[in-house]
Amino acid sequence: MEMAFSNSYRMGGIFLFFIFLLSPLDIRATNANIPSTLDGPFEPETVPYDASLRGNAVDIPDTDPLVRRRVTGFEPEQLSVSLSFNHDSIWITWITGEFQIGDNIKPLDPKTVASFVRYGTSRTNLNHEATGHSLVYDQLYPFEGLQNYTSGIIHHVRLTGLEPNNKYYYQCGDPSIPAMSDVYYFRTLPASGPQSYPKRIAIVGDLGLTYNTTCTINHMSSNEPDLVLLVGDVTYANLYLTNGTGSDCYSCSFSKTPIHETFMENLVSKVPIMVVEGNHEIEAQAGNQTFVAYSSRFAFPSEESGSLSSFYYSFNAGGIHFIMLGAYISYDKSGHQYKWLEKDLANVDRSVTPWLVATWHPPWYSSYSSHYREAECMRVEMEALLYSYGVDIVFNGHVHAYERSNRVFNYTLDPCGPVHITIGDGGNLEKMSITHADEPDNCPEPSSTPDPYMGGFCATNFTSGPAAGKFCWDRQPDYSAFRESSFGHGILEVKNETWALWTWHRNQDSNNKVGDQIYIVRQPDKCPFHGMPQPKPLLASS
Repeated sequence: MEMAFSNSYRMGGIFLFFIFLLSPLDIRATNANIPSTLDGPFEPETVPYDASLRGNAVDIPDTDPLVRRRVTGFEPEQLSVSLSFNHDSIWITWITGEFQIGDNIKPLDPKTVASFVRYGTSRTNLNHEATGHSLVYDQLYPFEGLQNYTSGIIHHVRLTGLEPNNKYYYQCGDPSIPAMSDVYYFRTLPASGPQSYPKRIAIVGDLGLTYNTTCTINHMSSNEPDLVLLVGDVTYANLYLTNGTGSDCYSCSFSKTPIHETFMENLVSKVPIMVVEGNHEIEAQAGNQTFVAYSSRFAFPSEESGSLSSFYYSFNAGGIHFIMLGAYISYDKSGHQYKWLEKDLANVDRSVTPWLVATWHPPWYSSYSSHYREAECMRVEMEALLYSYGVDIVFNGHVHAYERSNRVFNYTLDPCGPVHITIGDGGNLEKMSITHADEPDNCPEPSSTPDPYMGGFCATNFTSGPAAGKFCWDRQPDYSAFRESSFGHGILEVKNETWALWTWHRNQDSNNKVGDQIYIVRQPDKCPFHGMPQPKPLLASS
């Protein structure tokens, strides 16, 4: 779960505050060249793959200054900020002490180092204090001849009583050793309200630890996000030497450190990051343990949002309610996650948080052959519930390419359905997804889509619609508005309670050039949300 990012946190760009005062017609007139979902549905568009865009897909070696340890002893490192449920609370996370790898290692004792944060609105007057909890985790993958791994001490401290849209300075560590960090800062998000939004929200997924990753993070940082959403597959740590995989040259780059400790301080010590688990976070270990690194290294507003699980939770960011869902645990209607989701959706006040955004790792609507219809069981179980409450946008990763859908529900174009955006192209070492399921000889076998969380297969031939009787379309599906195989990230800018600008940036482009851009427009008057609709016939048998 360790992360590597660039040392440079470049600042640039000016947000147009007056956009909040503009009517929808004013927005359209000001940006007449940018389409909106009101202009859709759009004819499917595919940008041909450019093989030269593979980039520098080489894992960053442990000798690179980007990932080398920059502290000594028990000084704090790997500082990060994450959100609680509302603007008035923030989690601070950091690590003290070094990881260990060996046959007979003794884990560090978390009780020997305090979890302590000083904070305040002035760099020179940190007049508030908070304490938290700490832990150490072990990794032992079930492969012969491999050594055990134990992490450094991971600290999580929650700060409360914070004012909205305010800059806070903080210092963390243990003052009794003494081992305190430098003074860092973060800015709280706006209070929830229909005209109150973060300026820019960055969306990224499937990052990895490559030089492509560094390019993605540099580009994303230059857009000055106020919040980062990472939609799963953080570093692909489960592919390192520890589990016997020989992919490319993992064992060359990390011959002595199967799970490499790396750093992302320069971005996420200032900008909150919210993470949902991907398949590479499963990390199956001896003793049937899974997701240990994921659950240990990040702080989640699980308890604050009533889920009591790190796999699914929710939070508010101004007038947006985010729902983070788990695709690799049970999501059937009788399970805890589904019941939590029903309750969470019912508690959303759309007069306070008009926008409803959902996130999970594997996409429901992707036309690429890799992972095609892999999450069909989750869609069958949950799609009607999300639709009934008027979810506006869905963000996913997993498929290593970019794709934006038309508004869709149940494989049918629907003006009240959400826009699904797959952004699983952050820079990972695995190959980019370049083949489409609708191309000749690229349609996967239905038998390749088992779902262990539902106990069977849900993805079978379509029973109606343009692809009736087939497992794949024979052309780019109507639900797929735009697709391109390139590395990049996205920026969401919510302007008011009905208009939001979505921009996808490709790594190969300059900062002021975009790969895809559209206004996503809510129409609450035409698409009321009032609980579960009557069930509609599914277009795919289940």
